[in-house]
Amino acid sequence: MSETRDRIARHVHTHPGVHFNDLVRTLDLAPGQVQYHLKQLLTADSVVDEQLYGQTHYYPPEYNDWRRGALALLRRETVGDIVAVLCEHGSARPQWVADELDIARSTLEWHLDHLVEESVVVKHRDERNHVTLRLTRQDETAALLDEISPSTPERMVDRFTRLTDRLLDEPRSSE
Repeated sequence: MSETRDRIARHVHTHPGVHFNDLVRTLDLAPGQVQYHLKQLLTADSVVDEQLYGQTHYYPPEYNDWRRGALALLRRETVGDIVAVLCEHGSARPQWVADELDIARSTLEWHLDHLVEESVVVKHRDERNHVTLRLTRQDETAALLDEISPSTPERMVDRFTRLTDRLLDEPRSSE
């Protein structure tokens, strides 16, 4: 295996769920170079790829579907914050989580839809139809959260979304 291919494989194994642009940026390689070596690694079954939420993510082959989906989401700062709150409190009402994180309820719901889709979070409805959120695999999810941290571009997108939410939620002064 070439030195470059080795670097890419090591990075995927130490940063599971990494996406293509992050590989290019972090390893300071040309996109064509990364693309060529990823194709070779995929053919050799040294890494696997999965298209999730508009990006192709790369994983070690031993990662199952649940882990791949959870990692793709947890790489986003806001999702990590939501999951951290649920790890700490066990379960919580959606509005409380939104208030705790100072995010718009619509932003929370957008992320929750994906977390529910990937079976990371479950929405439990009581007899009065009130929703409570909880993690499906609390220990495994907490371990994954400890394992990763969002990249700088992912954090910037999340922070921009939060800022926009706050600006749109502020009452407008009458002119």
